[in-house]
Amino acid sequence: MLPLTCTRLPPSQRRLLEHFYRQHGSRMRAAGEGEQWVARAGEIVGGMNLTPIEGGHWLTGLFVAPHWRGRQIASRLVDAAVVESSAATWLFCHPDLAPFYQRLAFVPTTTLPQPLASRLARYQRSKALIAMVRSQSSATSSPGNSTSV
Repeated sequence: MLPLTCTRLPPSQRRLLEHFYRQHGSRMRAAGEGEQWVARAGEIVGGMNLTPIEGGHWLTGLFVAPHWRGRQIASRLVDAAVVESSAATWLFCHPDLAPFYQRLAFVPTTTLPQPLASRLARYQRSKALIAMVRSQSSATSSPGNSTSV
């Protein structure tokens, strides 16, 4: 297996992430105002977006190619993207995905920056979603430690 690298895409290469999402039939999109990150093992095998918001970042578009799942690609990609930030990272997910994100050091939250709170309220009108946050302190603490938030 080729070594895995996780890097930020230059804005001029955003189309590569869009192509990766389309190639796998994902509805994910590379947000124009955010940072795009990719995991590569020769080719792109995972991607995600981090959009700057008040107090941190909003993680969207996290997707790993189906045949690469179960190899900690998402974990390595998220860690590479948020490790340099001292701010929080929020995401919205279906409740069934909460255990997956908890393994990546995210915890459920009801405290969100206003732009995310209003967006979540809109999304929840038609979808079952929860908000989760990863603070830098929780990223370095053991999962399940209630003092890590």
